[in-house]
Amino acid sequence: MKSCFLPLLLLVSQIVAGQTLKEKISEAYLRYERDSQLQYGLSSLTVLHAETGEVIFSKNGSTGLAPASTLKTITSITGYSLLKPGYQWETSLGYNGTLSGGVLSGDLIIKGNGDPSLGSSRYQETQPAILLARWLDAAKKAGINKINGDIIADDLLFGTQTLSDGWTWGDMGNYYGAGSTAMTWRENEIGVNFTPGSRSGATTTLRSTDPQVPGVRIVNEVITGHPGSGDHVYAYSAPFGDIIYLRGTYGIDLKKQIKISMPDPALFLAQELRAQLSKAGIPVTGTVTTARKLALDQKSPKALSAIIDRYQSPDISRIVYWLNQKSLNLYTENLLRTASIASGRTGSFDDATKTLASYWDKKLGIDKNAISILDGSGLSPENRVTTLAMATILYSARSEEWFPQFYESLPLYNNMKMKSGSIRRVLAYTGYHKSAAGIPLVFSFITNNYSGGSSAIRQKMFKMLDTLK
Repeated sequence: MKSCFLPLLLLVSQIVAGQTLKEKISEAYLRYERDSQLQYGLSSLTVLHAETGEVIFSKNGSTGLAPASTLKTITSITGYSLLKPGYQWETSLGYNGTLSGGVLSGDLIIKGNGDPSLGSSRYQETQPAILLARWLDAAKKAGINKINGDIIADDLLFGTQTLSDGWTWGDMGNYYGAGSTAMTWRENEIGVNFTPGSRSGATTTLRSTDPQVPGVRIVNEVITGHPGSGDHVYAYSAPFGDIIYLRGTYGIDLKKQIKISMPDPALFLAQELRAQLSKAGIPVTGTVTTARKLALDQKSPKALSAIIDRYQSPDISRIVYWLNQKSLNLYTENLLRTASIASGRTGSFDDATKTLASYWDKKLGIDKNAISILDGSGLSPENRVTTLAMATILYSARSEEWFPQFYESLPLYNNMKMKSGSIRRVLAYTGYHKSAAGIPLVFSFITNNYSGGSSAIRQKMFKMLDTLK
């Protein structure tokens, strides 16, 4: 009799613990949504039991809200699902024409396949110097001593649109708005170094850029900010343009390199590859160009005669790790556009976002209107996702073999494993936690159009999330 009673007692205690948790969340959420910072705003919270998928709490769970960078969790999971564990991007180096007596009568072509980490400083094997040396070595081993032709970077796999329709002019010139390209290089960024003026309000001096990009003119209109004002520098430029305007303020006591978007990374890669060849004594009689630029003149590179190097990127788990840890928009968009191609669509933004919504409609029956997006990173303020859809997708990931790697990629905020997201008047968190009663939880928490400072609303959201502990 006693042995039968104990399991029953355990079950009852679990139910009570679940009810108590629901009540705690309900009371805390009611206080949160009545806060003055939410007077003109809207918030939603969905909490699921991470083992059963049962809805423990959901308020406005079916209301579409701007998710900011918490959308990256859905994109990461979609990428894992469509590309599979261990996936690597391949960048190939080859040539067309003929190679005779050490002379290549044709073009040397580097073909992009969407690798977001090519030339990144985040991994040892992706460093620009290491890759350029690798490609130089491949040319030498192939017997190329002279090139009577061009250096071409093939950047057309994703098409010519590098920015989502929903991205704003104020974002696209900055590092986080760097375009998503099939031929990424150095994370499509330029570092800018300032010397502040002698007083607040004085002009700054643009001391240097890293790297120096030929053909790009940077116009500095940044003024010196007062002590402690920090970085309020913004870049304004368009994809493939040759002028970048820098505006805003740079604190008088600031010592920081500012990152801005590189307008044409494929062209710069071709320029750096040619410089590497010339330095090694391999002259190039032609020019440097890209497949996109050739297409403008209704031309395209001739078919390759040979491939002399196939470079494999870090695998998907290492890409997703930094994608979520540092909230890298470029990595996210390239991941989703690659997944779209793998599913049989094109790599356009339109096809990529449709691929994501369609996948979850078919897999989990999530209405496509519950994931209405213009990008995969969450940068567009026009994105709309429900917290119920997001929490459901995160719940589904727990049963996948790659889940440990995905879980590890999530940052730790407020002592909780979760991804944050913030754009103007938007703050969001989504992730996993285990309650004090041992109940594993999945949650999605989004607030839109709050008033006041982001720091204040963040602390209030953390206090709300503390009820899950």
